[in-house]
Amino acid sequence: MEIPGRFYVAETNGWLVSHRINSALPGYLMVSSKADTNDLSELSEDALAELGPLLAAAQKVLRQELHAERVYIGRYGHSPGYPIHFHVIPIYYWVEELFWKDERYRLLETFAEGPGETPTDGAELTLFVWREFCERAEPPPIDGPTVSEAIELLRRTIGA
Repeated sequence: MEIPGRFYVAETNGWLVSHRINSALPGYLMVSSKADTNDLSELSEDALAELGPLLAAAQKVLRQELHAERVYIGRYGHSPGYPIHFHVIPIYYWVEELFWKDERYRLLETFAEGPGETPTDGAELTLFVWREFCERAEPPPIDGPTVSEAIELLRRTIGA
């Protein structure tokens, strides 16, 4: 799949970093292998050595520059024709506020058991981001930089 240039963020010899095309959530990144495989064990040693530092750099920039409270990193999907890729999802305070205002997720508050435990469930929050910021025709309003502004900031800082 060809990534439109306006979503391009950075690249290494083995990986391409782009903003998720259909996401209205600023800073939602995709880290995609340049190798045509869907299996980590088939990647070169060099590509594997680049992956950890690249994911760490993406997380650091999202937390320090865009002020994400959390950053979820996951590998999803298995569609033929798409190389192995990782979703790097920033979770901002305002995303969690929207999450807890949604009645569908109120029940999760009962799962926090002790001091310091958060009732936020990562899988449910990821699903919320996908549904609200990637699938909805009119996503919720954002608090902070736009997607375009976030991409510009990430281009300047992710490789630094």
